Amino acid sequence: MKNKLKISFLLFFLWGSGGFILPLWGQGGVEFYVQEGLRNSLALKQERLEIEKAIENINQARALFYPRLTFAPTYSLAAGGRRLQFPVGDLLNPVYSTLNQITQTNSFPQIANVNEQLAPNNFHDTKLSFQYAIYDPQIKYNYLIQKNLVSVQEAKKKVLENEIRYNITTTYYHYLQTLEALKVYETARTTLDELVRLNQKLVANQVATKDVVYAAEYELSKLNQQVAVMTKNRELAKAYLEYLAQAPLPPEGEFKTGELKLAFDKALAIQQPSPVEAGGAVLSQLDNAIKVAESVVTLNEKAAKLPSVFVGGNAGFQGFGYVFSNQGYAIAQFGLNWDLFKGYEKKSKIQQAKIQTEILKTKKLEVENQLELQVTQAFLELQATRENLKLTADAQTKAEAYFKIIDSKYKNGNVLFIEWVKAQNEVTAAQLQQSLAQFDVLIKKSLLDKVVAQ
Repeated sequence: MKNKLKISFLLFFLWGSGGFILPLWGQGGVEFYVQEGLRNSLALKQERLEIEKAIENINQARALFYPRLTFAPTYSLAAGGRRLQFPVGDLLNPVYSTLNQITQTNSFPQIANVNEQLAPNNFHDTKLSFQYAIYDPQIKYNYLIQKNLVSVQEAKKKVLENEIRYNITTTYYHYLQTLEALKVYETARTTLDELVRLNQKLVANQVATKDVVYAAEYELSKLNQQVAVMTKNRELAKAYLEYLAQAPLPPEGEFKTGELKLAFDKALAIQQPSPVEAGGAVLSQLDNAIKVAESVVTLNEKAAKLPSVFVGGNAGFQGFGYVFSNQGYAIAQFGLNWDLFKGYEKKSKIQQAKIQTEILKTKKLEVENQLELQVTQAFLELQATRENLKLTADAQTKAEAYFKIIDSKYKNGNVLFIEWVKAQNEVTAAQLQQSLAQFDVLIKKSLLDKVVAQ
């Protein structure tokens, strides 16, 4: 309760003094760029396609539960090859001739020897084939495996979404940091411009020598160098943000100016989350992978112990020439497939699947421990930035008060120029530190959100 009162007082103090007047949500704010990044990410598009592919695997696995009906006509032409030769005429014709003489009839005709080509010529088999698996454990568990693989892909997509959200959010805040730093430098430049003019007047009135003008211009030159570096950093941050979001940023002037009240309220008031709440997407991915491995174990165990049973049959026409007359036939089948021994291959597959399950369970324990550490580290870093924010706010107030005194004394000729420069540099440094500290709170909050959500 005491900490909450301190935070509330700090917020009131900073907002009341204008400490949090910063560029806020341009063109919809950070969430706009996050949504654009999620919509335009090619990596995320690949993950969506992987999910669609996994769903089609489910449809294919489901199709095995249904009967299979196939229309399979064949027509054969053949020439040459092996022949079936049997001298049936040579064997029976003498006997038939004797019988005809005895009976004084022609009841026993002469027959030719058999000389048939084995490969059928002008032969067709036009049929419908039917097959249905009455019981096959591999079909059932393959279907369950494919369903869990879809869940694995969906969890993987969520992990990627969290990573994209974190990268865009932090880049957005880094970009705003550069804008605020340039504002601080612009204020310092205005102050140095006034100093140059003041020193020029002092020289003109012969109150000071010309070296103070050169010294002031030198300080202004150093500041311009810092502005150039920060401008480069701004453009780099802008380019990277536009790359991540695949959306252009508005011109600087179009960024709205407002209070970061909602964002800082959450960042300053958040309590340390429980590690149990963390890592939803990562742990979900591992949970579903474990289910897949367990289903593979069950599939192999069932396949090793139980047979697969099916019914089927063929119906159609078969014969020489496509005449169909007196060529119809039908066959019904009832089948069973049972591997009684296969060189211990199935036993090895069961053991292999069990090992994979244990690997994934061990991996999950490792990830849970890592998440606990990451949550603690992320929260401690956020807590440190919150404390640093209070210190930088106090330092800025004191530096500005000190500079006012030194500036007044310098104008009255009571302090040296070097003391004025030192005080002015300290004000600029304190303002930059305050600006960085404000956005560091938001950046560390984004890291904590990522760790909790990933």
